[in-house]
Amino acid sequence: MRFVPVKSEATQGAAMVSRIRELLIRQRTQAINALRGHLGEFGRIVPQGAANAARLIAIVENPESGLPADTIATLKVLVSTLAHLEAEIGRLDAEIARRARENEVARRLMTVPGIGPLIATAIAVLAPPPETFRKARDFAAWLGLTPRQHSTGGKQRLGATTKMGERSLRRLLIIGANSVIIKRHVHAAAQPGTWLGGMLTRKPTMLVRVALANKMARIVWALMARGGVYQSPAAAAYTGRWSRGRRSGRGQGEVWRNGRATGSGHPGCNRVPSSMRL
Repeated sequence: MRFVPVKSEATQGAAMVSRIRELLIRQRTQAINALRGHLGEFGRIVPQGAANAARLIAIVENPESGLPADTIATLKVLVSTLAHLEAEIGRLDAEIARRARENEVARRLMTVPGIGPLIATAIAVLAPPPETFRKARDFAAWLGLTPRQHSTGGKQRLGATTKMGERSLRRLLIIGANSVIIKRHVHAAAQPGTWLGGMLTRKPTMLVRVALANKMARIVWALMARGGVYQSPAAAAYTGRWSRGRRSGRGQGEVWRNGRATGSGHPGCNRVPSSMRL
């Protein structure tokens, strides 16, 4: 049985920033939907999304929009509410960015593609200590990013994700994975021939988002448990190849090749293979 550790008052206060921001985001969405719905009753159709909120506000503030005067006065209440929510959300975003710069764990987590200040600070304050989990897969399962087992009779059947654990962290990791997929033309890990590139060609996009979020969760646990920063698979492979090819051994200047030490310790006798030269 896994017990929930007691959080300190400082941790609770830091987590409150993310909670309140999430609440304000929901209120902003409700205000935008209400404003778009009321304008739609008068034939002013605007696409969905927070990016189109400026178009809604422009219609209300336009004196030549043709809307009744009483309607404009009422809709301006929603406009002022939207402006207030935007200002408060911006203030909280600045506070989250400041905390991310000051938190050592958050700075290391932000080296992972798809994780920014918001996700990094949320993980740093909402996730249990890494010692709570025996391995990275347990942390991903706690977040609800693993498929539910319906296996029987020696036949494996995997269902939808379990959706257990911290819902906010799971949603943020999926959003971060979606940002990597949307901008896959600039991410080396999503290029053709990579694991993510192959998944995008074979599987539905939503399934790939959850699979990438699962992989990001495992990387997050490894960084929190073992320290260090994220290295792309290509950079990590090159670093490992270099460390295996050249390693200080029993004598000064010895070079290890294929498990055998060569060289006499004299600098002129140490030769790095041409395939490993920079």
